[in-house]
Amino acid sequence: MSAARVWMVTGASSGFGEAIARAALDGGDTVVGTSRSADRLRGLADAYGDRFVPLALDVARSSSFADADAVVRDVVAAHGRIDVLVNNAGRTQVGALEETTEDELRNLFELHFFGPVALTRAVLPHFRRQGSGAVVQLSSVGGQVTMPGFGVYCATKFALEGLTETLVDELPGVRFVIVEPGAFRTGLFDSSAAVVSAAMPEYSGTVGPTREYVATGGGTQPGDPAKAAAAIHAVVTGERAPTRLVLGADAHGGIGTRLERLGAELAEWAEVSRSTDLDPVGTS
Repeated sequence: MSAARVWMVTGASSGFGEAIARAALDGGDTVVGTSRSADRLRGLADAYGDRFVPLALDVARSSSFADADAVVRDVVAAHGRIDVLVNNAGRTQVGALEETTEDELRNLFELHFFGPVALTRAVLPHFRRQGSGAVVQLSSVGGQVTMPGFGVYCATKFALEGLTETLVDELPGVRFVIVEPGAFRTGLFDSSAAVVSAAMPEYSGTVGPTREYVATGGGTQPGDPAKAAAAIHAVVTGERAPTRLVLGADAHGGIGTRLERLGAELAEWAEVSRSTDLDPVGTS
């Protein structure tokens, strides 16, 4: 990867996206930052001048392959290359499956899965020609650990992680990093960013605590977005990178507990698992 990189960061107007853009810009690189409204990117443009390029892009509404190809083609035409794609744009959605409307479900998949997949697919030919490149998928601890009320949110992250892990094996010349943050002090829980499905009383005992957490938890999260951005920048630009970068002590602990539980369950049911193969020829 060249010393001076060109980054494309979706959802760069706030939260992780803004922090990652600043880390790349402070490192001397150029950033094409996207937001649904280019006006929300004015602060970065004023601070960094020509090295920050604002781009109005609604990821959820530009999730077709043709749209993504056109966006990436324009970035490459303007800057000569693209080195890092950060699929960061996202939002919170809270609701049991029965509470979630079809539009809410499909819209979240457009934003968290189909949009990032289309952009990822669009950069791959350029990365192959360059012989280098990196894709950062902003997933979540919810890409491995579920919680009542976050089922649809987690489903989008599980899907993106599964596809990205496959890409690691399909394209060994490209660096893929799945970032799994825990609770960080971003605006993800703000009322303008969170979609909360209409509540059903039948789920007050299971999903109710999650609704309360989202409604009141903003500003209390332990994670520092600037430190997360520095960690992401380091693995993108460093010699080595993990496939999954877990950020935050809460995420590290939660994922560790899940892996222990899965390992114990796998061992407990090993005899049943192994008993379902065809018998060797000649045995009865």
